Amino acid sequence: MKRVGIIGGGQLGKMMILDGKRLDTVFVILDPTKGCPAASIADKHIIAEFDDDDAIMELAKEVDVVTYEFEHISLNALRKLEKANYKVYPSADTLSHIQNKYEQKKWLEKHGIAVPKFIAINSYEELGNIKKHFPFPVMLKACTGGYDGKGNALINSKYDIDKAYNTLGHGKLSLMAEECIDFVMEISVLACRNISGDITVFPVAENVHNNSILDETLVPARINKEITKKAMEVSRKCIEIFENIGMLCVELFVTKEGEVLVNELAPRPHNSGHYTIEGCYTSQYEQHIRAILGYPLGNAELIRPTVMKNIIGKHSAEANVLGYNEAYKYLNAKIHIYGKKQVSKGRKMGHITATGNTLEEALTEVRGAWEAVQYE
Repeated sequence: MKRVGIIGGGQLGKMMILDGKRLDTVFVILDPTKGCPAASIADKHIIAEFDDDDAIMELAKEVDVVTYEFEHISLNALRKLEKANYKVYPSADTLSHIQNKYEQKKWLEKHGIAVPKFIAINSYEELGNIKKHFPFPVMLKACTGGYDGKGNALINSKYDIDKAYNTLGHGKLSLMAEECIDFVMEISVLACRNISGDITVFPVAENVHNNSILDETLVPARINKEITKKAMEVSRKCIEIFENIGMLCVELFVTKEGEVLVNELAPRPHNSGHYTIEGCYTSQYEQHIRAILGYPLGNAELIRPTVMKNIIGKHSAEANVLGYNEAYKYLNAKIHIYGKKQVSKGRKMGHITATGNTLEEALTEVRGAWEAVQYE
């Protein structure tokens, strides 16, 4: 019986456990929140902060391999585990190249991967001269810690510079600036590599955002064969150059000229990969567990067109879900509620997936079910 430790007890960890349990795997999680989503099904929950090196070492002592469900964790703690001969996947070296977005972009550029133009911002004066490097609009980013639009500030003109600089820490955070890409579509590709070096690449997903938070994912993406091939090749190359073991999500922009540019990477299962649970022969969660345990990887092909839609909090409330009866009138809809205790604006509370003979059919199903689900 294999034992897996997960740093993080959110919905991604919960879904790893749901698939891993079919393989008779024991799971120990580390998360500071007592009632976190994964706690309801984990075999053990270590309640500790994500930067608690001693607690992370305690976790490692109880399992065969340590993984994580988000990348904003202690790199130093992972290095300590590896030095003590504990298995950590993805490795500390992989995370070191991805955790800082500026270093991530430098590593991609070094290996010939096309990315938006970018520079480090080391002072307010450098930001004030940003127009020397590329025209407005410009995206200012915190190099670490951002997600769902947090840690980003759009600069449309010189008059936005002060607000953006102050929003992102007033010089207390490491910053970078990127040109804003006039993209026609945001896409993502999931790739997975196991400890033997075998790689599988999932279908290209089309992503639609609302207020910088993923709203819908449509698979297959509505792009031509040439762009599909480029995106899948880039994603395969990314997982190779970062020597990632486990899942890697590659987020990309598609430009009017047909270019495919890497936006950001995530070394773990990803929100845009929820569709794989119902849509693919092997889900991203099962694939991740297979990879880190050294098992052969599963078939990553799409079974039929699939759409995923996030359930996102609109206001603060207790997480009492209503509408199941109406939602399940859409027979192809599958509802996933994460088990978070409180709703708040912009918080991901769950998602709905639907498959269909066509994307249009799947969209109708998922949107109908989504309209029915609400929080009291």
